[in-house]
Amino acid sequence: MESSDRRYGGEYVAERTNSPPKSTARIMMAAGIGHFIEWFDFGLYGTLAAIIASNFFISDDPATALLKSFAVFGSGFLMRPLGGLFFGSMGDRLGRRKVLVTVIVITSISTFVMGILPTWHQAGIIAPVLLVITRLVQGFAAGGESSGVITYLAESAKPHRRATLTCWSENFSFMAFVCGSGLVLLLTYWLGEAAMNDWGWRIPFLLAAPLGLGGLYMRRNMEDSAEFHKLKASGKLEKSPLRTAVKTSLSALLFCTGFVVIKAVSSWVLQSFMPGYLSTHLHYSRADSYLITTLGLLSVAICMPITGYLSDKWGRRPLMLLGCAGFILLTYPAMLLMTQGSVGSSIAAMSMLGVFVALFNGGCGAAMVELFPTAIRYGGIAMSYNLTVALFGGVTPLASASLIAFTGDPLSPAWYVMITALISFIAVWFAKETAGKVLD
Repeated sequence: MESSDRRYGGEYVAERTNSPPKSTARIMMAAGIGHFIEWFDFGLYGTLAAIIASNFFISDDPATALLKSFAVFGSGFLMRPLGGLFFGSMGDRLGRRKVLVTVIVITSISTFVMGILPTWHQAGIIAPVLLVITRLVQGFAAGGESSGVITYLAESAKPHRRATLTCWSENFSFMAFVCGSGLVLLLTYWLGEAAMNDWGWRIPFLLAAPLGLGGLYMRRNMEDSAEFHKLKASGKLEKSPLRTAVKTSLSALLFCTGFVVIKAVSSWVLQSFMPGYLSTHLHYSRADSYLITTLGLLSVAICMPITGYLSDKWGRRPLMLLGCAGFILLTYPAMLLMTQGSVGSSIAAMSMLGVFVALFNGGCGAAMVELFPTAIRYGGIAMSYNLTVALFGGVTPLASASLIAFTGDPLSPAWYVMITALISFIAVWFAKETAGKVLD
């Protein structure tokens, strides 16, 4: 994981930070709460994919309707590379804070609009067209979110606590998934499946308005990171950071791409594929499907702070390799356990997969940040991160459901996860350890 930027005397030197220790919690909350809201909004579609399928896509076969819904889910990810290029360049030229304020406004508005869209029965073909448009806008904004928050947190952290702090970007996103899935679970219990399918599904989307206002308030009061302030004061801002990243940090871009493959796939398998998979293909009730998913995501949120701390103590590579190995060896047995029809066994299987997600993601954010110098960091991460998420993560639900339709085997998605985990394992294996290195 060695950056293209220089080392000092052959050794990594701990850099100074302008942020006093007492500000760390405030920095984490300001960035993290906005990140929570961003991914609460963006992830709702995946959680509600099966219900959205029945409202926006007419088909006699629920599995076919679900495939169409997953296709729209993936369309949002097609816009993420464009959003990453746009917001990544802006973040390196104008500052991290301005971009993070902008993306939360766009995402919240588009998510709220999704909650008031007419359904197929109300508007016909116009309904799925409008759904695709709002999803594309969501995806464009999301292209500037994760890379921005990871960059901001890492640049505000002390070297020996970088993963401890950056892992909270992942943790807030998984807590958002937990809350989104948990809210859908509660609404399903309270309203019943019929009312939930009819109108209750709109409620989580409509919450985007008040949540977005809260996130906007938090982010408007953020200050840019200490590292960006130093770069700006030095007058060394890049006029074309994306071009510079390609010219000077190609190996860093490739390593970052390799890291993100399983990071993206594993996250969206748990959050977006599993609810529809459990209810449509394994025939669990909707309520049980949401319960299994919620507790599986909760296992990630519980373990993430621990794995972030361990990554700072033991290094990035050991935990990331262990997470990849877990997916390679145990994804198939975990999904086999889910087919047994036991809610308890499925919760255990999902939680085990959640632990592997936490192991890999605990140090992955810090590892990506440590690949790039400050002047091109936001754009460099945004390019590789969003392109990989679009190619692998966004199509994960669609690819997984298509594998089942093609093979007739409900366990076939496990092979997709295992192969992508192998790709990331190879990337991490050949990368160099960067824990504690100087950022510039």
